[in-house]
Parts: sequence; structure tokens; C-alpha cells
Amino acid sequence: MFASSPPIEISELVPIRDLILEQTGMFFEEKKFYFIEKRVQKRMQATNSTSVREYYRLLKLGGGDEIGQLIEELTTNETYFYRNIPQLQSFAEEALQLLVEEKRKAGDYRLRIWSAACSSGEEPYTLVMLIKEHLHDFARWKLEVVGTDIDTKIIAKAQMATYDERSVKDVPPVVLNKYFENQGGRHRVRPEVTNLVQFHHLNLMDRYAMRRMQGFDFAFCRNVLIYFDEDSRKKVVNGIYDALNPGGFIFLGHSESVGKLSGAFKLVKFQKSLSYRK
Repeated sequence: MFASSPPIEISELVPIRDLILEQTGMFFEEKKFYFIEKRVQKRMQATNSTSVREYYRLLKLGGGDEIGQLIEELTTNETYFYRNIPQLQSFAEEALQLLVEEKRKAGDYRLRIWSAACSSGEEPYTLVMLIKEHLHDFARWKLEVVGTDIDTKIIAKAQMATYDERSVKDVPPVVLNKYFENQGGRHRVRPEVTNLVQFHHLNLMDRYAMRRMQGFDFAFCRNVLIYFDEDSRKKVVNGIYDALNPGGFIFLGHSESVGKLSGAFKLVKFQKSLSYRK
């Protein structure tokens, strides 16, 4: 599609890269500029921009609409249900049991979970299914799962709650039969799950919006920090720390750690994965 588009000079991409960093915290090294280039070319075509300079002015002065469109092109949405099963087992069989037992003793039957950068919704819906399957007294609990993402289009897809075979490939058959409706080869999550999930647009670098994220027992921020520069990672981790209740847990991607970003969390070693606790 873009074969006829002339290559964009690195010097022209640097201001766009820096604007993306400023707006989202996502940082692209020069070796990944090819990734930005293809998406900039696509958006230049869509906006009839005749030069990179003209497109950059549109990004700067377009009131956020075009920068939002470009960010949606840049954010990867590769996800599926029951992703990283060992970590999910650590959550459901160990961290969840530990925390809910503490809450039972305190007479607190509220449970709030935040799925940050939730993409098309597979993660927050998975978390509801896991909790329903692992809490013997689930009926007593007031569960709220909040999924947030910077991509408004992908949030709309999450709210539709309908998925293809690839998305459900790791779902245990008993769970698939129990919580999904088969609709002509597509799989729709049943209302008993979707009714417990709310979706919102959120830029993790928006400090004012982050301050409104409060009172969570668990936060999942998996495979997100790898896209940020060091300073942005610290801001995101500190924001999640503030959003958690005392004793709350954060789960990250397998290659991510808060070790160098914050000394406020306590490392917790479960049988199959690690977590961090406030």
C-alpha cells in the first residue's frame, strides 16, 4: 500500500517521535523508526498531508484528534484470553486467596481490579472468570473490574465482547462453555461476566486522570512498561502505587520489574510467578 510513498528522513521523524513521547510516554529508539514511518505514511495519506512538516503541524495543532489517530495506529493490541497462565494461576490461587481472606476477617467484601492498557478486553474478562471460579463465596462479593486503554477504538471493541477463535485458544473448555456464547464461529462473553467490567479511556501519562484511579486491590499492567522510557515508567508505576489500596498487588509482564523504578513495593514470590505488593 505504501510502496510508492517516499521514505521519511530520520530527522523528520524525530520531532514526531518526541511528540509521541510527550503525549503518551511511549519511546521509540531510532532502530524502531521503520515502525513509526509506516504508520505516519498511512496517516499522511488519510489526512492528505503533502509533507512530513505539514503532518507534524497537524499533530501539534489538531486539537488532539490526529495525535489520537496516530497513537491508535502505533499501539499494538496483541492479546488473548488466559494469557500467561502461570501468572494467572499465581493471582487466582495465591494472591487472590491471601487478600480476600484478609478482607473477610475485616468484613470487607468489596473487590476492585484495574486492568491497565486492557486492549480489546480479554484480560479484564479473564480476571472476572478466574475470580468467579476461585471464590467459593463469590455471591457475597461486590466485584468491580475496570479496564482502561489509550486507544478509543479498541475500547469500543472490548465493549462488544465478541471474539474469534484465536482469542479463545487458551480458554479451558469448561470455562468456554460456561462463560461464552457461540455465535456462528464467534465467541461472545456472557452478561454475567461483562456486567462486572467497566471500560474507560485513559492515558497512563495523564497525571490528573491517574489521580482519579483510586481504591484498587489488584492492578494488572502487563507488557506495557516495555514501551516507555525510564522516566515514564517511574511515573506510571508511582501512579499505580497510589491507585492501590494498602496491601494491593500489581502484576507486570514477565520481562518487567518495578525494582529500579520504585522502592515502595514489596516483592512477593509465588510458586509460578512474581508480584509486587503495596
